[in-house]
Amino acid sequence: LIHSLSARHGVDPLLVYAMVEQESNFNVFAVSPKGAQGLMQIIPDTQKMLGLNTPFDAAANLDAGIRYLKIMQKEFPELRLALAAYNAGPDAVKQYGDIPPYPETISYVSRIILRYGYLLEMEEDS
Repeated sequence: LIHSLSARHGVDPLLVYAMVEQESNFNVFAVSPKGAQGLMQIIPDTQKMLGLNTPFDAAANLDAGIRYLKIMQKEFPELRLALAAYNAGPDAVKQYGDIPPYPETISYVSRIILRYGYLLEMEEDS
């Protein structure tokens, strides 16, 4: 699913893999303390914006999350800012002009970038 949906939306599937691993550890029924749901941990307000009605359906959640990531990448071409916007919201990134100084967001961005880099290296080596 990650590969086919990423290809459909023009997003690197290795990046999506790293995000899903960080967001939900591949638990389709994951719910965060803040109410984010599913594989890509999408909050209810963002679900409404994306037309996601079945957040625990793997394909629907991945499709919505990848579409949202693509929106963030268009708004914030620098990967670390796109990831920060996915996690903390685009308004927070705009407000600070950088990764917001939230410990969760700082950790989120660094973990995904490290994992994504590792996955890219592994792909190159194979």
